[in-house]
Amino acid sequence: MRLDEFLTRVRDRGEFHGDDEAEQVTTAVLWVIASRVAPEEAAALAAELPAPLDDALRLERGRPESFGREEFLRRVAQQTGARPRTAEWDAGAVLATLAEAVPRERVDRLLARLPADCADLFGGPVPTESGPTEPPTETREDPRGPTKTEKDRERPRRHP
Repeated sequence: MRLDEFLTRVRDRGEFHGDDEAEQVTTAVLWVIASRVAPEEAAALAAELPAPLDDALRLERGRPESFGREEFLRRVAQQTGARPRTAEWDAGAVLATLAEAVPRERVDRLLARLPADCADLFGGPVPTESGPTEPPTETREDPRGPTKTEKDRERPRRHP
């Protein structure tokens, strides 16, 4: 997927003001992913993404850190200057787009290395322990909940 197409999808999903904001959020989410997975896995994922998005995954960080969903979202919030609920929305916009942009095998490998409760952020049904995915039991307009407020969207951004 080309950079402009990737950023347009993130922008539309995340309701961002423009591609610059979409790129900043994408970079923040990828940076947090890179701290959670092995450098080889981060490099393999980076190879599937357009420049300059791949750069956030290529930073050498050594051994992967172990942390759950709450910490994952806290780190995204810290990188973007957002509140945790907004960070969840932001991460979902990026990860759902990532799931469309890279081969399914790469997504499956990434899901295996991230906290299990982050699977819903990729935009599909959550895998169960028995293997196949099951459809959600409750239907809402958007699985991530209500849309962001203007105040949440107009926050300062930090670069990783």
